[in-house]
Amino acid sequence: MSQGEILWIDDEIDSLKPQIIFLKGKGYNVTPLSNGHDALEFLKEQPIDVVLLDESMPGLTGLETLSRIKEMQPSLPVVMVTKNEAENIMDEAIGAQITDYLIKPVNPNQVLLSLKKIMDGKRLVSEATTSAYQQDFRNLFMALSSNPGHEEWKELYRKLVFWELEMTRSDSPEMLEVLQNQKTEANTEFIKYVAKNYSNWILGKDSDAPLFSHELLARKVMPHIQPGTPTFLVVIDNLRLDQWKAFQPIITESFRIVEEDLFYSILPTATQYARNAIFAGMLPIDIAKNHPNEWKNDEDEGGKNLFEDVLLAEQLKRLKMDNLKWQYTKITNNDDGKLFEDNIHNYLKNDLSVIVYNFVDMLSHARTEMEVLKELAGDEVSYRSLTVSWFEHSPLYRALRKIADKGIQLIITTDHGTVRVQKPSKCVGDRHTTTNLRYKHGRNLQYEEKDVLAFRDPTQAGLPKPNVSSTFIFAKADTFLCYPNNYNHYVQYYKNTFQHGGISLEEMIVPVIRLVSK
Repeated sequence: MSQGEILWIDDEIDSLKPQIIFLKGKGYNVTPLSNGHDALEFLKEQPIDVVLLDESMPGLTGLETLSRIKEMQPSLPVVMVTKNEAENIMDEAIGAQITDYLIKPVNPNQVLLSLKKIMDGKRLVSEATTSAYQQDFRNLFMALSSNPGHEEWKELYRKLVFWELEMTRSDSPEMLEVLQNQKTEANTEFIKYVAKNYSNWILGKDSDAPLFSHELLARKVMPHIQPGTPTFLVVIDNLRLDQWKAFQPIITESFRIVEEDLFYSILPTATQYARNAIFAGMLPIDIAKNHPNEWKNDEDEGGKNLFEDVLLAEQLKRLKMDNLKWQYTKITNNDDGKLFEDNIHNYLKNDLSVIVYNFVDMLSHARTEMEVLKELAGDEVSYRSLTVSWFEHSPLYRALRKIADKGIQLIITTDHGTVRVQKPSKCVGDRHTTTNLRYKHGRNLQYEEKDVLAFRDPTQAGLPKPNVSSTFIFAKADTFLCYPNNYNHYVQYYKNTFQHGGISLEEMIVPVIRLVSK
């Protein structure tokens, strides 16, 4: 069986017979041609896997031939083989999107290595990734079985996300399925861990508690602010760890990571609760008590996150940092983003610029409403890909690139993540019961006990108690809560969509990253 079809173009092709015989001995079919014109005609008729192309040929030069090949078949891999080490020739070839570059005289093994990288690279990476995960599988299993604490859970989740991204890159569907099963098992154990400890953590009865939303600014942001060095705190709504890791290579072209950590979102993992807690530096029960004008319960009319700047101002005052020059900006659409991009240099006058970017939240909500987005983000891989594509072309990234050389500090974080919901669970409540799919509160709630974590006294979870008999319930893992009326319609409508508000690794353990200008 042939290892691949190779076209080798060189005006001194006869001198390359030993290399061609060597490659044929390794299983490759090699077609030798001595000029660019013949090669272009050949390519019209014959499918080829890789072209080896001499740069210095009379008549149609190597670079001209390369340009014509790319016009005909833009994705065909071309390896430039040349005596010429001039930098401008290399630059031109690389600019024309060659796949590899070899300097004459070429060693047969050099050519073989280049072909293997191009043609077998994906398979070899896939095999190596699968093998490495199989070795780590037992370690992950042991870690899951050893009663991990909150720091160990962070590390476990990091590893699961790492392998998920590696498996996706190396195209290992079978092993990805094994990993997904392990991730499901991890979520089951994580939910038991949270259910057992959450109330004690939140009420301050356990000194070994994770870092939660309401402590994030005091512990992860404010200690690093220095007057005179502009700090940009960017809160991207709904940003999961895997999404951050997917666009990390883009941002690190301009910024260097100083610290990368994870923290725990409070319950419910929803903007109204988690993000208000971040800016207030308080649990929702304390915001409702101390800032009654700025807090709204789910059933209240009006926006639920309209006073983040007011809450932030009060927190800065408590932290004795209200002498900072700071600014708060919320971006909820592309026009807001463009305005921010156009005015970015004005923000350099601030010690602290807080940017709340709602795009990922809009995307995840819109996805449940728009068929096009359902097609575009039907699974974890495409959802990550959509986030990366958005970030790379967003006004946010363009703005940050404009000031990347200004000696700034950049902190990227979020309020909570999302989970792809698969399993419906029936829930019944009165007309005042909230409509969220991942958490609900109301009176006389009826629900499947096994599918939710319930707090019949919301104060035990640091939450306000809208009514004397209010109960809060949080959906576990990939469950979503549906009312019995029109049940099948809503099950089909929301299944496979990304939601938040409940308990899962994806929603609760979220990133906070500190970067500086390179």
